[in-house]
Amino acid sequence: MIYILLGINILLLATGQILWKLGTMKVSFTASFKGIMELIFNPYILGGGGLYVVATVLWLYILSKAELSKVYPIQSLCYVLGTMAGVFIFNEKFTTNKFLGLSFIILGAFFIAKN
Repeated sequence: MIYILLGINILLLATGQILWKLGTMKVSFTASFKGIMELIFNPYILGGGGLYVVATVLWLYILSKAELSKVYPIQSLCYVLGTMAGVFIFNEKFTTNKFLGLSFIILGAFFIAKN
């Protein structure tokens, strides 16, 4: 059950990042009061923040039931989802270095989960 919750947590975090990226694309962010308010009240930014609140509450529950040294490294799978979102949603390049880096993250999460 913890792994299912951890998977949901990972999805929430990655989705929050995607929404934040979409939100920053919708406004021209400037280092002014107006620019900051425009960014903060953007629906994508608010939605991503809401997902992060839910993910944090879920993370606290996970921490109360599982070993930090096990679940925290597995949470690095967020980086895999974020990179894939960058490639498939935002048309970013998928390089050999990204492939190798993600492979190591996935492999590391696998070994830690098996322990």
